[in-house]
Amino acid sequence: MSDEKDRLQQVNISKEMRTSFLDYAMSVIVSRALPDVRDGMKPVHRRILHGMHDNGMTSDKPYKKSARIVGDVMGKYHPHGDSSIYDAMVRMAQDFSYRYPVVDGQGNFGSMDGDGAAAMRYTEARMSKISMELMRDINKDTIDFQDNYDGNEREPIVLPARFPNLLVNGTSGIAVGMATNIPPHNLTEVINAVLALSEDSEITLAELMEHVPGPDFPTRGLIVGKSGIRNAYESGRGSIVMRARCEIEEMKNGKERIVVSEVPYQTNKSRLVEKIAELAREKKIEGITDLRDETSLKEGVKIIIEIRKDKNANVILNNLYKQTPLQTSFGINMLALVKGQPKILGLKEVLSHYLEHQKVVVVRRTKFDLKRAEDRAHILEGLKIALDNIDEIINLIRASNNDEEARTGLMDKFDLSERQSQAILDMRLRRLTGLERGKIEDEYEEILQTIEELKAILADEEKLLEIIREELIEIRDKFGDARRTEITLGSITDIEDEDLIPEEQIVVTLSHNNYIKRLPSSTYRAQHRGGRGVQGMNTIEDDFVSQIVTMSTHDYIMFFTNKGRVYRLKGYELPELSRQSKGIPIVNMLEIDKDEAISTMISIKDKDTADMFLIFATRKGLVKRSALDNFERINKNGKIAITFREDDELLAVRLTDGTKEVILGTKYASLIRFPESQIRSMGRTAAGVKGITLREADEVVGLDVLDKDQKILIVTDRGYGKLTHESEYRMTNRGGVGVKTANLTDRVGELEYIAAVEGNEDLMIVTNHGVIIRLIMEEVSVLGRNTQGVRLIKLSDNQYVATVAKVRDEIEEEELTLGDEDEVSEADSQESRSEE
Repeated sequence: MSDEKDRLQQVNISKEMRTSFLDYAMSVIVSRALPDVRDGMKPVHRRILHGMHDNGMTSDKPYKKSARIVGDVMGKYHPHGDSSIYDAMVRMAQDFSYRYPVVDGQGNFGSMDGDGAAAMRYTEARMSKISMELMRDINKDTIDFQDNYDGNEREPIVLPARFPNLLVNGTSGIAVGMATNIPPHNLTEVINAVLALSEDSEITLAELMEHVPGPDFPTRGLIVGKSGIRNAYESGRGSIVMRARCEIEEMKNGKERIVVSEVPYQTNKSRLVEKIAELAREKKIEGITDLRDETSLKEGVKIIIEIRKDKNANVILNNLYKQTPLQTSFGINMLALVKGQPKILGLKEVLSHYLEHQKVVVVRRTKFDLKRAEDRAHILEGLKIALDNIDEIINLIRASNNDEEARTGLMDKFDLSERQSQAILDMRLRRLTGLERGKIEDEYEEILQTIEELKAILADEEKLLEIIREELIEIRDKFGDARRTEITLGSITDIEDEDLIPEEQIVVTLSHNNYIKRLPSSTYRAQHRGGRGVQGMNTIEDDFVSQIVTMSTHDYIMFFTNKGRVYRLKGYELPELSRQSKGIPIVNMLEIDKDEAISTMISIKDKDTADMFLIFATRKGLVKRSALDNFERINKNGKIAITFREDDELLAVRLTDGTKEVILGTKYASLIRFPESQIRSMGRTAAGVKGITLREADEVVGLDVLDKDQKILIVTDRGYGKLTHESEYRMTNRGGVGVKTANLTDRVGELEYIAAVEGNEDLMIVTNHGVIIRLIMEEVSVLGRNTQGVRLIKLSDNQYVATVAKVRDEIEEEELTLGDEDEVSEADSQESRSEE
């Protein structure tokens, strides 16, 4: 009884639980759930590949039964259940799970529909070709080995990993109190980023993201927005929105259908189809008439969703994005083991740790090769001595009673080492021929050169890095492929809500002090020429509406600033406010400088991007033409649109198809007309060329593109205007002084606005007091080029025209009404007409 008491040990249960749990937690973290930053492998994956490599199951050998692989790995290295090993191996073989599968499987290894793999006794596997690069040089002392769980085998602590597997194939795992979730990436992009880092250790994250724009999933699909990607690459944590690739097609019977050809990563396709069917059946989404999965090995993923004829396919698709896994989030958590400790890493840190690992691998391999080369050189030196003294050596060997005596005699007489002496004793007689003597001497010279090269590598880090680059480029060129996942620009809100927002025509107004808002175009009703207008906004002191653009809520609006920068938003992103509201500061929408102002707003439809150009004009008369494609990728930070001198500023920008004529007008009534082709297409940041030669103190006030049979509209700052047939303006060469376009007087004022019009548009005129009038263009008089024009709006002494805009005729107009409290009376209208 006393012996039992002696064996008992009293412990504090709280302390024991804490200690035991921490030991268990660290075991799970280090030995099971988290990958090593160097090779991107968890222990089970590393052991599977090492077991296959050790047993010769390489990519050039026949397949072996999966059960044999699992049994060998479990018996030698991984003392856990066979199902956990097989499940890990199955995932390594799935081309929809791994971006570059490292196991080459034969048989049923599961599907995107959630079907499990066949039992391990039915399937076969071997290493894939790319996984050979993970194991390359493992037998050249490039990495450390450790004892397995029972001490009878040796297993690698980390693999040489000749490509950045952690990012390339990604990983996920749940440890104790922490989890990792790293998405797969494109091999070519990641290797290019490593190459860039090796060239410049101070490279910025933005520069790295030029090589690695974001994850690249094996199931393709889309990634919406880049902010989540940047957050993840910067801090190690972030969330990205993935969505399926869907196309809306018109069928022969006039109905529309949605075709899903790519699904988000890790989405169960059969459950996705079931979810869509459930929503349609429960009437949560109405308008779906047929749903079928036509996926095949030949065509890939293909889910067909047919839409009822009276329903909007865009709205249904957007609801599907919101309510089904057609759109999902991927929470990035870049947690990996660094020197055995879990650490959250940004993109640059991951690449830096990988590059350091490759330096260690190449250095250790070089030292291994150097030692082997020096050993061989040592033997060859002995063989050369033997060949030079062959007769004496033969006599010595013949006179010796045994090997030991001969070896000792050689060592003593010719000052050879034991290894050299043994090599001479092992030498065959055919090595005595002249040809063999030459081979030995050539091999010796070659070995000496190799030794010199290897020593140079160890002495120069730049040479070491160059070898790493060459081998990475070799892998990139051999296994790299094109990006599969497309990254679409814009915020998540854009993509989620766009098709639920009704597409309607809007008027976007921007004030002189950069306050912006949007209103439905029907807010402004057409009036007769000479009316007093309606109050468009309540302006603060010294502020007034400076620009108006009519567009659709689903169109893009591009903002060009006086400093030559460009920004872009969707129409519905702009705030919709009341007619009297002053709007919100544009700086809340765009990241512009305090002294920067919006000089031009242009609406762009998605279909406008192909074969379209932007024409720029500055106050000093310079013009530039640039392809619209140069301005596709514009984020909230904006981009440079044109470069010019400090005393100049951007005046206006126009959209063209490359075949138009350009007109420029100045405040002193000079107008020049020349073909657009006289301006060669330039890059996004080009400065431009001379468009018009200006008189002293003159400046450009208007830019437009002109078609045949159009009229040219001019409006002065005192509210006068006219239309003139384009035929009255002769064509000249770019850079001339132009022709006279109006007879200016003090009453008429200076030119404020020049535009090309069809004559069926409406005209919006805004004063510095914020008064807006909308006129029917047909009521503006058509007069000759050298005339004053007629009054378009009555202005008091302290009023002047601040801005003018054309309103396209596709905007639905309300019936002309008179007598409302905000509109001019019939008597006032008659009075204004009689004045003219």
